[in-house]
Amino acid sequence: MTATTDGPAGPGVSGTKQHKRDSPVLDPARSGGATAAAERAAARAVEHLLARQDEAGWWKGDLETNVTMDAEDLLLREFLGVGDERTYTAAARFIRSRQHEDGAWSTFHGGPGDLSTTVEGYVALKLAGDHPEAPHMVRAAEWVRAHGGVAKTRVFTRIWLALFGWWRWEDLPELPPEIIYLPKWVPLNIYDFGCWARQTIVPLTVVSAFRPVHPAPFGLDELHRDPARPLPHTPMAPLSSWDGAFQRIDRALHAYRRVAPRRLRRAALKDASRWIIERQENDGCWGGIQPPAVYSLIALRLLGYDLDHPVMRAGLESLDRFTVWPDERTRMVEACQSPVWDTCLAAIALADAGLPRDHPALVKAADWMLGEQVVRPGDWSVRRPQLTPGGWAFEFHNDNYPDTDDTAEVALALRRIRHPDPERVERAIGRAVRWNLGMQSGNGAWGAFDVDNTSGFPNRLPFCDFGEVIDPPSADVTAHVVEMLAAEGRQDDPHTRRAVAWLLAEQEADGSWFGRWGVNYLYGTGSVVPALVAAGLPTSHPAVRRAVDWLERVQNPDGGWGEDLRSYIDQGWSGTGTSTASQTGWALMSLLAAGERESEAVERGIAWLASTQREDGYWDEPHFTGTGFPWDFSINYHLYRMVFPLTALGRYLHGDGLERAVRRGA
Repeated sequence: MTATTDGPAGPGVSGTKQHKRDSPVLDPARSGGATAAAERAAARAVEHLLARQDEAGWWKGDLETNVTMDAEDLLLREFLGVGDERTYTAAARFIRSRQHEDGAWSTFHGGPGDLSTTVEGYVALKLAGDHPEAPHMVRAAEWVRAHGGVAKTRVFTRIWLALFGWWRWEDLPELPPEIIYLPKWVPLNIYDFGCWARQTIVPLTVVSAFRPVHPAPFGLDELHRDPARPLPHTPMAPLSSWDGAFQRIDRALHAYRRVAPRRLRRAALKDASRWIIERQENDGCWGGIQPPAVYSLIALRLLGYDLDHPVMRAGLESLDRFTVWPDERTRMVEACQSPVWDTCLAAIALADAGLPRDHPALVKAADWMLGEQVVRPGDWSVRRPQLTPGGWAFEFHNDNYPDTDDTAEVALALRRIRHPDPERVERAIGRAVRWNLGMQSGNGAWGAFDVDNTSGFPNRLPFCDFGEVIDPPSADVTAHVVEMLAAEGRQDDPHTRRAVAWLLAEQEADGSWFGRWGVNYLYGTGSVVPALVAAGLPTSHPAVRRAVDWLERVQNPDGGWGEDLRSYIDQGWSGTGTSTASQTGWALMSLLAAGERESEAVERGIAWLASTQREDGYWDEPHFTGTGFPWDFSINYHLYRMVFPLTALGRYLHGDGLERAVRRGA
C-alpha cells in the first residue's frame, strides 16, 4: 500500500476529464454481447454472495479503516493492563503491513501520509517491541518530524499520548463533565453533537476531569522536532472571530477547573457514569462502534469500576468481537460492524438479480432483519419524545442509535421478499415508515441519526479538530428515504415532495450530488437519481439529464467509474479516480434509473464489471469507497464490491426488482 497520486491526472489514477467519446470504447461483442456478459457476471456474483450468508440469515463484510483503530486498541490494553503478547504481535504485523515506503501511514488506500495516524502507528509498534532504530521505525520518526512532530497532531492523538505522560494534560482543550447538565436548548449541550461524538465526548469528560497518567514504558523524544519545547506558541485569534471566541472559552474552562465546586464535580461524574452505563448495549459495546467503547472503558475504570465488574468485563469482551484475523498471525480491528446494512443491501442485490422472491436465502434474511427492528426509544427520542420507535440500526447490537438510512434500505429489501408471514412484514414496514417520517428535519431532508442536528457551534470547539461532530441532513440519506416512501406509494405525500424539492436544490452545478456516507459525488448521484425517478420525476427532467451528462463525462477510459477521497477537500477530484466495482455500480444504477440502458456509457460500464470480475464471482477493490467522516475517516466496506455491482447487473438485465415485485403482487 505504497501507491500515491499527484492529482486528478496524476500517476496511478485512470480517471481523466475526458468525455467518454474521446476514450477508447470497449466492445461488448467480444464476449458475446453486454447482455451475455452481464448474465455470466451476475450468476457468478449471486453464487458467491449466497455462499457468504451466515446460517442465521445475515451477511457481513469486513469493515476496514486505518491503523489508528489497531493502535488505540493496544494503547487501551496497555493502560488497563490487559494486553498479551499474541495480541500485540498480531496487531503489529497488521500495522506494519499498512506502512508506506516513506515511513508514513495514510487513512485510505493510496492516500497521502497522515501525521496523527503515523504517530499512533509508530507508538503502537514501539509498544509491541519494535526497536526505534529499525529501518521502518526510523523512516516513520523522520516523516513525523518533517511534518511538524507530535505538536501538530490532532487533539485525540494527544489525549492518547497524555494518558501515558507523553503530552501534558494542561496543553489539551478542557472538557468538563458538567456539560452533561446543559439543557437541550442551550448551545453545546451533548445533544447538539452527532450521536457518535456524543458517545465519545461524555466518557472523555470523565477522562479530562481525572487527567490520568499511566507510567510510560518508553519515551518519544524522537517524534518531537524540539523535545525541549514540544509545544509551539499558538497566537490567539481576534476576539471578534469565532475561533478567537472559542479559544477564550477554552481558556475560561481551564480556569473553571481550578474553582469547580467539588460537590458539583462529583455529581457530574456520577451522572456521566450513569449516562455511559445506561447506553451500554446487551453485548457490552457502546453504540456498536469501537471508539466510544475504548473511552467508556477508560472512564469507568477511572471511576473505580474493577476489571471484573460485569460492565467492564462485557465491554472488554465486546472489543474482541471487533477483531478480524486474516490469518493466525495477523489481527485487524474494525471500527464498527455492518451486518444490518450489508444484509439489506445483499438482499436487494439478490432480488434485483432475479433470485426468486421466496428463495430460502431471502426469507432467512428477512427473518433476521425483522428480528433486528428497534422497538424501544433511544437518544433520538430526546428531540422526538412522542415518536413511536421502528427503525433499524447499522450493527448487531445498537438499540440506542437506529438510523434513517438503514431503516429505509431494510424496508426496500423487505418489500422485495415474499415472506410466509406477510402481516408481520407489513407491521414492520409500517413502523419504519412512521418512524422515518417523524425523523424528517425542518428543511425537509434527513440526517442519519438525529433530527435538526445542525448547530454550527460543536465544530468550532478546539476539542473538535477531527471529523464531523454533527449530523446534518445529507442528499444520500434523504434519497434513500425518498425511495422508500415512493415504494410505499407516498410519492405525493407532503413529506416526500418537500424532500424532493430539497434534493433538487442540492444538485451541484455540474449535475452531481455530494455524498456524505460514500465517496463521494458518485455515491450521492447514484443515490439521488433512482430516488427522484421513483418519486415521479420523468427521466427527461433537467436535473436527471444534468446528472446523466456528468456521469458520462467522468466515465473512465476503461469503462468503469471511480472517485478518490480527495474530492472531499478538492472538488477538482469530483468523479475522478481509479475505477472500482462499487462506484461503477453506483454510476450504472443512476444511469439505468434515468432510462439509459441502451447507452454506450452503460454498455461500457457493464463490460468493465464483467471483465474485472474474478472467476469466483468476487471483485478486488483495495480502494476505500465508504465514508465515516468526509476525508478524515474513510472506510473500505468489503461487501460493497459485491452488492452494488450485482444490483447494477441485475437492473440491467431485469429492471428494478422492486417494480417487478409490485407488478407480481407484493
